Amino acid sequence: MAGKNIQVHAAKHCPAWDLPVEMVERKGIGHPDSLADGVAESVSRALSRHYMALAGEILHHNTDKVEIAGGASAPAFGGGSVLRPMLVFISGRATDKHGSEKIDVPGIATRAAREYLAETLPNLDVPKHVEIQPRIGRGSSELTELFKRGSTRLSNDTSIGAGFYPLSDTEKLTLMTEKILNSREFKQECPGIGQDIKVMALRRKDRISLTIAAAAVSKNTGSLEEYKASLSLIKEEVQDLSRTLTGKKVEIAINSADNYQTGSIYLTVTGTSAEMGDDGSVGRGNRANGLITPYRPMSIEAASGKNPVTHTGKIYNILASRIAQDIVNSLPVRSASVFLLSQIGKPVDQPQEADIELCSRSKPTKATELKARKIAGDWLARTPEIAEKALRGQLETF
Repeated sequence: MAGKNIQVHAAKHCPAWDLPVEMVERKGIGHPDSLADGVAESVSRALSRHYMALAGEILHHNTDKVEIAGGASAPAFGGGSVLRPMLVFISGRATDKHGSEKIDVPGIATRAAREYLAETLPNLDVPKHVEIQPRIGRGSSELTELFKRGSTRLSNDTSIGAGFYPLSDTEKLTLMTEKILNSREFKQECPGIGQDIKVMALRRKDRISLTIAAAAVSKNTGSLEEYKASLSLIKEEVQDLSRTLTGKKVEIAINSADNYQTGSIYLTVTGTSAEMGDDGSVGRGNRANGLITPYRPMSIEAASGKNPVTHTGKIYNILASRIAQDIVNSLPVRSASVFLLSQIGKPVDQPQEADIELCSRSKPTKATELKARKIAGDWLARTPEIAEKALRGQLETF
C-alpha cells in the first residue's frame, strides 16, 4: 500500500527567504555539466522508447554516467575554429537483448546524444566538433532480475530524494534568468550569446546580486563593441525580469572576469565552454528542480539518465518537489520540505521513510498532518506517471 512510513512534523528551521543571507546557482543548458545531464537523459529516453516498441515495457537500464572532456578552440571576432573536438563518454548499464533479438545499445545511445547536442547547441557542428564514445555495459544479473521481479516495481537502489516548495524570490530569479536568456525569443534578439549561461545569486537581506557568465558566439560577434552590446541586452532583459519577480534591489554583473584592455573576454566558437577545455559530468550541476540550493534540502543523487521505473534516485527527487508543492497549495503552511528514502528490493511506492517538514505560523494541526500524509501517499501511488512523462520527454531532471 502506498503511503506507509510517512512522518509529518513542524520544521525546526525557517525558510530560506527568512535568512539574512541566501546563495543560489543555476548552470544553463549549455554548461558542460548540464550537457552531460542532458545527454544522459536523452539516452535513457531513447532506450526507453525502443524497449517499449520492442517489448511493450521499459527494460532495465541506467545511463547516468556521462563525462564530457573539453576540446580546444580558437575563437575570433566574426569567425574562429574548433581545433580539437570535445569527447562525450557514455557509460552505464542497459539491457542489450530481448528474447533472441539483439539491441543496438551503442547505436541508440550515439544517435540520441548527437540529436540532443545538435538541438541544444545550434552553433555546434556535431559531426566535426564532437566525438562520442558509448561504453554502456550489461546490468548486473541481480539488478536485472530485481527489475523484472513480479508485477510490483521494486527499488533498484537505496537512495534519498529531497524537495521543497515554494521557491524564494532569489531562487525564482536565478532559475528564470537562465531560462529567459536561453529562450528562443531572446536568442533571436541577441544571436551573439550562446547557451552556456551560468547564474549565481547572492542575497544579503533585501539586496540580490546576480553574477552571470554568458558565452558569446564568435561568428555572430563581429567586434568588441558588438560583444559589449550583447552584454547590455542581457542586462536589460534581466532588469526587466527582476522587476516582475521581486521587489528587492537587484545588482547585475555579467562576465566579470573580462579584461577589455588585454582582449580577454568570454568568446567561444560554439556557445559552450566545453569546446575549449571545460569538462562536464552528470550530477555535478542542477538538482532535479533546476537549481543548486545549499540553503535548502538537496540530494546529491544524479536524476538524469537513471531509469524512470525503479530507480528512486530519479523518481524520489522528482516526487519530493511535487509533494511539497501540492502540500503548500492545499494546506495552510508557508513552506514544505520532503525527504524520501528508498530501500533496495522494496516497492517503489513504499519508501523506507518519508519525512515531511512543514513551516507555518503555528504548529501544524493533526488535521493538517493527516492531509499532508494523504497527499504524499497519493503521489507515491502515482510513480508510474514518472515513466510515462519520461517517455514523452516531459521530465525536467536538471
